[in-house]
Amino acid sequence: MVAPLLIQTLADGCFHSGESLAGRIGISRTAIWKQIQSMECAWGLKVFAVRGKGYKLAQPLDLLDEAVILHQIPAEIQRRIRALEIHASIDSTNRHLMGNLSGAATGLQVCLAEQQTQGQGRRGRNWFSPFAANIYLSLSWRSSRPPHQLGGLSLALGVVVAETLRELGFEGVGLKWPNDLVHEAGKLGGILIQMAGENEGPSSLVAGLGLNVRMPAGAGQNIGQPWVDLSALGRPPARSLLAGLLIKALVNGLTQYETLGLEPFLARWKRLDHFLGREVALLRGDERIQGRCAGIAGDGSLLLHTGRGLERFHGGEISLRGC
Repeated sequence: MVAPLLIQTLADGCFHSGESLAGRIGISRTAIWKQIQSMECAWGLKVFAVRGKGYKLAQPLDLLDEAVILHQIPAEIQRRIRALEIHASIDSTNRHLMGNLSGAATGLQVCLAEQQTQGQGRRGRNWFSPFAANIYLSLSWRSSRPPHQLGGLSLALGVVVAETLRELGFEGVGLKWPNDLVHEAGKLGGILIQMAGENEGPSSLVAGLGLNVRMPAGAGQNIGQPWVDLSALGRPPARSLLAGLLIKALVNGLTQYETLGLEPFLARWKRLDHFLGREVALLRGDERIQGRCAGIAGDGSLLLHTGRGLERFHGGEISLRGC
């Protein structure tokens, strides 16, 4: 495909003449011009064309680099990875790996993308996924546990991702039950677990992570809730370095959960719980339950102090709005 190679060449944010681009890619200058014309529609990238100078992107791009990603991952984990895929554009990294779950037993599969056209969030929501801006990452995993023992997995993985971001200097990152990465300024990311398996196990699953890193100017205007990216909270590392660190953290989290379940993550969740002790509303369909957040139970359920006392809830979404 021509467009990704053209994007790789323009990613430095400098001017490149039509002649040099045509020579590097091996097509005519007219074909280069046609590709440039389609880049904003196909990839959401703004390209400036200046007579006598050539073409340049409005902003440089931080493209994913497999070698840099692997450099952050210990050899022991690398040996467990059967495939690491990086796509220029894909409908959904989770959907892609869910279609390949039959191979999960032979090793980990990792899928990253520069762009998702149908990114998946919780409850069937779309996940806004502009090109070369954020982290869109999914891993396949084979668990000996049955599906009903994996209900706390998204909480455990949220813990290891939040801890990784805090170690990188993003101190205000916290967690929102059951699967959101948040900051006081808004939502930063989310975990999506999808699985298939027998009632008694084993289970095959895909763990997906979407993380806002450096949202393009003017993007995200149609996101229906407050959001924030890492660039608003500090200076994020290169996306490849960050992706490698997150893969390492997720694999370690999956491994620990496989052996010990949710228990080792409970105290760590409590330290990161953004809503602990705060008045919240739990939304479950048309039902709205007011209460004070008391953290999570050992099975991953939400604990709320309501007018009826301390109650557990296994589903729903919590909000500070209207409290």
